[in-house]
Amino acid sequence: MAHSTTNFNLDQKFDFTAALRKSIMTVLVIGAVLLAIGVITEMFGASHDHADEAGHAYHWYQRVFANLWINNVYFTGIAIIGVFFFALQYAAQAGWSVPILRIPLAFGSWLPIAFGLMVVTFFIANHDLFHWTHSYIFDKSHPEYDKIIDDKGGYFYWPMEKGSFPLFYVIRLFLFFGFWIFFFNKMKSLTLAEDIHGGTDYWRKMRTWSALFLVFFAVSSSISSWDWVMSIDTHWFSTLFGWYVFASWFVAGLSAITLIVIFLREKGYIEMVNENHVHDLGKLIFGFSIFWTYLWFSQFLLIYYANIPEESVYFVERMQSDVYSPFIFVNLVLNFFLPFLVLMTRDAKRHAIFLKVVCSLIILGHWFDFFLMVQPGTLRQHGGFGLMEAGMFLVYGASFTLVAMSALAKKPLITKNHPMLEESYHHHI
Repeated sequence: MAHSTTNFNLDQKFDFTAALRKSIMTVLVIGAVLLAIGVITEMFGASHDHADEAGHAYHWYQRVFANLWINNVYFTGIAIIGVFFFALQYAAQAGWSVPILRIPLAFGSWLPIAFGLMVVTFFIANHDLFHWTHSYIFDKSHPEYDKIIDDKGGYFYWPMEKGSFPLFYVIRLFLFFGFWIFFFNKMKSLTLAEDIHGGTDYWRKMRTWSALFLVFFAVSSSISSWDWVMSIDTHWFSTLFGWYVFASWFVAGLSAITLIVIFLREKGYIEMVNENHVHDLGKLIFGFSIFWTYLWFSQFLLIYYANIPEESVYFVERMQSDVYSPFIFVNLVLNFFLPFLVLMTRDAKRHAIFLKVVCSLIILGHWFDFFLMVQPGTLRQHGGFGLMEAGMFLVYGASFTLVAMSALAKKPLITKNHPMLEESYHHHI
């Protein structure tokens, strides 16, 4: 008799035990303690009277704001990548990924929290994060008038007066999160309805909604990267920056999905997920780590070769800085050399220990990628990696994990009426 998915408990739910919750909360508390020590150290160690080359004084809270923004953007990315991965599987009519689909979808539960954090951080810290929010740079009579930013002002302020309220920017922020949360809730409701009613109607509806989401995501992910990250260095621009940020988000999101899949398998859940499914996740991480590197190198090489001052300044302030230059190599080692060398073989992609180590380091590595995108433009020589950075990363990471795991525990782990469930069970590569 041939084996089938009926041999498995397709109504199995993840039990988010008190012990596991306590472990995650412990990480959160450790992070909060490190963060508090880091903030206190910065408060008493920062020179409030010291000014940068433009004559602007540095204050300890600017580093707090920069770290909030790094983690807001980074974990927002992992959350929306979860929804993206889910939608991509339906749009592509993929069968292999059916038993793991609920895992990335659970990431979307972070989006409402991320929205609140982004809005609050922006309205509190915008002057300390974005140079273009200062009204004097649009005043032609002011000594710090900036023609380049003035020419770009409409992109942030339209239809308001430049230097007043950045209405167009805020509208985009609300629009992106609004639609992302809408699509997430729509997909969640459809996949739960499919569990109840069965058939192929819900699968077809999901394909339609997934395709619509992917079109919106293609536009919104790029524009959000310009708004939230590239506009920090307002003079600078890169035509492939949207792709670059997406690649960084995607590899980090894939690594998070893989870690949870392995964790659930080791705890006896999602039994129909075998080493072939894990191998596919490993291949995606391997391939998109190379894709991220290709974009990193393409962006770097063209700017380096052309040597145009307004383009090369982005890399000069990172590569010629005693504070940031070491992290260029940390970035490349963790995000390219490590996954490339370790995951090159077939066996490594099927081995839980290799994947757990690599995925954990990739999540840290791509955090450093966003660290390098945000800190040099906001903090100049006053940045760096210390207790504050480590603590806030742990606080956000633990909070994200709590939200995602709580969402995962609320519904069955497997989409039991997905028409390709049987195909996934027989998946072999």
